[in-house]
Amino acid sequence: MADLAEFSRLEELERATISLQRQLAEAKAAERRLRSVSAERDDLARRLEATGRTLAREITPPKWMATKAKRGVFHATPTLLLTDTHFDEVTRPEEIDWLNAYNREIAVSRLKRCIETTIMLSREFLSGLTYDGFLLMFGGDIFSGIIHQELRETNEAPILRSVDFWEDLLAAAIDRLATEYGKVHVACTYGNHGRQSRKPIYKNRAWDTFEWLMYCHLAKHFSGSKAVTFQIPDGMDCHVQSYGVRYVLTHGDQFHGGTGIAGALSPLLLGSSRKTRRAMSSDQPFDIMVLGHWHQHIWLPSRGIIAGGALKGYDEFAYGHNFDFEPANQAFWIATPEHGVTFPMQIFCQDRKVEGW
Repeated sequence: MADLAEFSRLEELERATISLQRQLAEAKAAERRLRSVSAERDDLARRLEATGRTLAREITPPKWMATKAKRGVFHATPTLLLTDTHFDEVTRPEEIDWLNAYNREIAVSRLKRCIETTIMLSREFLSGLTYDGFLLMFGGDIFSGIIHQELRETNEAPILRSVDFWEDLLAAAIDRLATEYGKVHVACTYGNHGRQSRKPIYKNRAWDTFEWLMYCHLAKHFSGSKAVTFQIPDGMDCHVQSYGVRYVLTHGDQFHGGTGIAGALSPLLLGSSRKTRRAMSSDQPFDIMVLGHWHQHIWLPSRGIIAGGALKGYDEFAYGHNFDFEPANQAFWIATPEHGVTFPMQIFCQDRKVEGW
């Protein structure tokens, strides 16, 4: 009887041991989950504190952008699409038959040349106009990012160091425009290169990009200024009006194709048609779709399309796919109350002699 009691006690202890081991394993798993959730919570808290979540909301464009025509006074708003700058990417001229070169030093030179040429054209070539302010559109792909291994290996700096460096330069560019024109409205959208995910995503797309972070930092930097306003949407498209002209600013990576004889025109016309139908059915009509991504200057306002070139210029990808050559440029135009979008110009940003290649 004693042996049977001891055997039963042993079985009871073994079951208790197994139960305790299971509970211990579950407790360790719960502790790991707690650490993971806590780390994610702390990271989100830091990001929200740094950027200010309310900065991401869309705002109504300032009243000066709705100025009506007055007899004898010619009002206008210069508009620059600053897109596909691909800051801190490196393009070596010897790899593309010396068609282009790009690095941080060259990018700084081209950004300065772009801003100063814009001011020169609006002041010297288009004199006699009363400028109510300046509309600056960020079209996305501000950074080349880390979506490809070759970029990780060849970029000038890790992505966060790039964000830190270029925030100061872009703030200086905005301040230069504000000093010249009195008021600047900055409309923003996001490219496909600035994302953190390996593949493009659609949920939380804006908040997955380093561009959103930079836009919020810039908006926070100018939060005390009455001269500079920002429009930072949570979605892929940014709706902004100037003298009644309804723009929809988007990056353009949502349109695919373009390998046929018509090139980018086929996907852009098809994409514009689809976006127009959606906009009309949802009571968000627009007049002109403004985009980047395709690294081509395409001026078709009659078909509702303005596409900008790339500050980066020609690169190894374009060379390898035998795309048409186009020097580094940006799209610039004037909007007026009487005629809307007019005076299209290309801002040619590169100077081979100055850049030293």
